[in-house]
Amino acid sequence: MEHEMRAEYVDGVTPGPDAPVKIWHMVRLEGIKAMCGRMLSESAATQSAALWGTPEGEPFCHSCGAMYLREVP
Repeated sequence: MEHEMRAEYVDGVTPGPDAPVKIWHMVRLEGIKAMCGRMLSESAATQSAALWGTPEGEPFCHSCGAMYLREVP
């Protein structure tokens, strides 16, 4: 199964290229429901799952991380 990271923003912040990311979540490819169960905006920024565990992927949802590790080989 393929995954990507999707941004969650601070309440009241509109998703956009300059919007500060509150936390990154892992979703199944092109999904909007994070692996932790949180629903994310369709217009939220995404980035490759390959950035998980790197500075570009921080801060990252710990619950999503645990679920992700159970799915990747």
